[in-house]
Amino acid sequence: MSSKDWEAENYYSKDFDWEKLREEVENNPSFQFHFLPFSPNQIADQDAEEESHQEDSEAWDQFHARHSTGKFFKERRYLLKEFPELASCKENSKVLEVGCGNGSTALPILRGRGDVILYACDCSIEALERAKQIINAAISISTEHRFHPFLCDFSTTGFPLWLCCNTCSGDFSHKPHIQSSGANISCEINDVNPFCSDETKCCIGGVDFVTLIFTLSALPLDRMPKAVKHCFDVLKPGGLLLFRDYGLYDMTMLRFGPDQRTGYREYLRPDRTRSFFFCLDTVRSLASAAGFTEMELEYCCVKSVNRRNGKIMKRVWVHGKFQKHTCT
Repeated sequence: MSSKDWEAENYYSKDFDWEKLREEVENNPSFQFHFLPFSPNQIADQDAEEESHQEDSEAWDQFHARHSTGKFFKERRYLLKEFPELASCKENSKVLEVGCGNGSTALPILRGRGDVILYACDCSIEALERAKQIINAAISISTEHRFHPFLCDFSTTGFPLWLCCNTCSGDFSHKPHIQSSGANISCEINDVNPFCSDETKCCIGGVDFVTLIFTLSALPLDRMPKAVKHCFDVLKPGGLLLFRDYGLYDMTMLRFGPDQRTGYREYLRPDRTRSFFFCLDTVRSLASAAGFTEMELEYCCVKSVNRRNGKIMKRVWVHGKFQKHTCT
């Protein structure tokens, strides 16, 4: 498949005005329950939290098992136009795709850049298996030594030390990789460094990009600050967090019923997977608290047409680009 065949012809983000949509939604009596105060349950103990984390992973395993053909998610061919830095980055740049699902984000990155190294994690074993199958089936690209999927629930455990060990993340102003010479190394090479070609190095030294595409919204709100901070920690100085997720007043939010609310703008689908809908201020606060500098942040408002019934659907997503400060 040539690049012209798979690339999106255009990237749309301004089909309608978000403020007008907000006014329409907030003045519609049938949507008022979305904006009512929500009384959270009492703070759960540690055992209950661990059980909740396990339930989340199981829900996504079951989701990907049901959609085993991978057709549920389409390849995100717009990605390199929404984030052109991925297309123009230096040779052998390292990208960490967080919550890779079945590979719909990883695939266009690997297609678009033949020299990018992509690490992809997910909390679902089923998702990782689907991603490997779909990407290996894309015979137009070579992924040997370039695509590294691994199991990780970054919101609860953080990222493995082979991505960026404590020594490297604590002193990025020195070498991008720290040599394994004695007690200064903070991780065991053989156990945590499966993808580094040089066995004398304790980790890959961090990544140049983190992509967080429709992933953060699948977490409970109280786990989001730590999750975003983990993304900050694994980036090299000057690295970018590329963000896209569900926005406030998106069509899918308005489809949820009152009994599906689990928090303010938080919902639980029938299959037990979670969904949160972001306003710009929430994303801005999460990124700022983690230490990021805001580069871009806006609503993407796109009209799409249901081919079966001709109904116009108003989709709202949040686009964001945030940078980790450089060392001085």
